[in-house]
Amino acid sequence: MAETGIYVYGVSRGMPADTLERVAGVGGAEVRVIEDEGLTAVVSPVSLGEFGEEALRRNLEDLDWLESTARAHHAVVDAAAEHAVTVPLGLATVYRTEERARSALRDRREEFTTALDRITGRTEWGVKVYADLAATTSGGGAETTSANARPGTAYLKRRGTQRRDEEEARREILTMTDRVDDELCEIAATRRLHRPQDPQLSGERGWMILNAAYLVDDERAEEFRAAVARLAGTRPEIRMQLTGPWAPYSFATEEEAWTES
Repeated sequence: MAETGIYVYGVSRGMPADTLERVAGVGGAEVRVIEDEGLTAVVSPVSLGEFGEEALRRNLEDLDWLESTARAHHAVVDAAAEHAVTVPLGLATVYRTEERARSALRDRREEFTTALDRITGRTEWGVKVYADLAATTSGGGAETTSANARPGTAYLKRRGTQRRDEEEARREILTMTDRVDDELCEIAATRRLHRPQDPQLSGERGWMILNAAYLVDDERAEEFRAAVARLAGTRPEIRMQLTGPWAPYSFATEEEAWTES
């Protein structure tokens, strides 16, 4: 028989043992729970031939495998979160034995308890802000040039004006984005900033100037959505994208892709 390990999706408090019996995990594996003094790890048995350290290094470079595993991982976390507050763990968090997974619950009890307290009654929302600099600078700031000016001189003047216009537009947009973030932070319990995404990967047009996750109290969710909608209409060259609600991945305990304890 192939050697198996324990894949951990997340950690909850008081998750009933039979809650996730009909949920399929990564690779179609069964989903069950491991309990230790009130903390519950949501887990699946997995083959270490696929999820062992060396195998993971290969598989994480396989985009089809990565997408399939990520979808299954998120589906289990979402299902668990419907029944109990759940701290999502990172993709492919694997322990060699059930006892080692249970030991992690004990060893990291304070860390998990703090994370559960932080996200209880709250949900993650994502906000991305894009800017169209071409729309901002088009037609503005043109300088007149003498009819006798050499073509090269006229070109350099136009380029200088264009650069000044673009720099001014960038400063204005960044200032406005800071105000957007400040207003949303006043509503949210906390916020985490992520790196802007490469347009080639995201498929989105424009310059991404904000990529943030906000942890919002559930009773303020509609207020948060309304604020995003209002702020999205403040400048025509600014485009805002709201996503969520999500399980609070951005506010969970960080975990390495491979964990052995």
